[in-house]
Amino acid sequence: MMQETNMLDGKEIENPFTPMGNMVFLKKSDIIDQTDGGIILTGKAKIDKTEGEVIATGPGRANSETGFQYPMQIKAGDGVVYGKFSGEDLTYNGAKHTILRDSDILVKFPFEEGLTMDNAEVLDDNVLVKVVEVQQEESGGILIAKTVKKTSTSSIGEVIKVGAGRFAFNGVLMEMDVSVGDMVKYRDFSAQEVEIEKENFAVLKMTDILAKF
Repeated sequence: MMQETNMLDGKEIENPFTPMGNMVFLKKSDIIDQTDGGIILTGKAKIDKTEGEVIATGPGRANSETGFQYPMQIKAGDGVVYGKFSGEDLTYNGAKHTILRDSDILVKFPFEEGLTMDNAEVLDDNVLVKVVEVQQEESGGILIAKTVKKTSTSSIGEVIKVGAGRFAFNGVLMEMDVSVGDMVKYRDFSAQEVEIEKENFAVLKMTDILAKF
């Protein structure tokens, strides 16, 4: 029986491409080259989505001191959205793929269903927030509505989804200190944007939340 071969970045490999540790191997979603209105996008205008289907994962990262292996919350067949500058792109069997750490994943969802608010999940100590709009005043006294995103002021939002928490070095799960419905103030520039059902949300770490109210 002939051994199956695969192509990695144009080179033939005999053994399966197997992620290590807490790495996640995924097939990238197609580039968007047409708007909902039918406008054809060309060149840099095309949208390279940071989204894909998980093909394989490593067994999980092991703590170097205690040996505790942190469980993977991602499995083959899951859909994921990841950070814009996360991972390393490669071509596998003629298709675009990415390999990244599980901590780079912002949201997971059932890939076949597509991403919705109902099926979106955040992992570990991540929090999904709906950013609150505030009134900003120009020097001329004109009030301008502006969403608080990456500005010089503290960011504010409503908690929409909460991860299960992060494991301590000894394997104890540390629960989250915020709940759905809480209002939070978080560090500027700490959140990463994600679009769900044409609405913009922010994903941030629990450690970046300064206060709740």
